[in-house]
Amino acid sequence: MELKKLKRLKREQLLELMLNQQQTIESQADTIKKLEELVEQKEIKLNEVGSIAEASLALNGVFEAAQAAADQYLLSIKAMYKDEKRNE
Repeated sequence: MELKKLKRLKREQLLELMLNQQQTIESQADTIKKLEELVEQKEIKLNEVGSIAEASLALNGVFEAAQAAADQYLLSIKAMYKDEKRNE
């Protein structure tokens, strides 16, 4: 609103205008608070997803190492079996 128009308003009109502005500010503050909470929840979920993905990758590495160990064990058993057959 222009300064000239504000100067022409009566005290009651100015107080009403200020009250409306205060209500708008409070409403916007509530909206901001709710949006901040939503953002925080999303960030927590993203962190959890990141943690799950990291855990999955770590487990994948463990499984790969276990598979490699199992493969090596099978190779050594097969080699021992071949050696035994040769010695018979």
